[in-house]
Amino acid sequence: MTLDRVTSSPSETVKLGERLAKELAGGLVVGLVGELGAGKTVLIRGICRGLGYNGIVSSPTFSLMNIYSGDVQIYHFDWYRLDGPSDLDDLGFEEYASSKKGICLIEWADRISQAIPPEAILIHLEILSDHERRIYCPK
Repeated sequence: MTLDRVTSSPSETVKLGERLAKELAGGLVVGLVGELGAGKTVLIRGICRGLGYNGIVSSPTFSLMNIYSGDVQIYHFDWYRLDGPSDLDDLGFEEYASSKKGICLIEWADRISQAIPPEAILIHLEILSDHERRIYCPK
């Protein structure tokens, strides 16, 4: 995936997520990397909308995973509070990641980067100012 955009508001970030969703299919793992407040959850909200889910999307910081039903199953993970790969076993991550019927969206994917499948899409979010975010996939 080729991506390098600057958004100027949360609503622009949501719209970008909606457009990105059109490029996603079941079986994909999408990892999001960026500091606190960079817009990971906001981008995921847009991706979920683009995948046909119109309910509330919130970061699963304490629950560790939310499941949304859209055009495909959406597995929304937050790895911020996890210590290592063994924590993922308790969540059943490998099973979700290997499902061809769902898409895994992972906030703080860099916390346990060794668990990210090599074919995963990594999206970085960078704070440029109070309102601007750079959203890109590294080469």
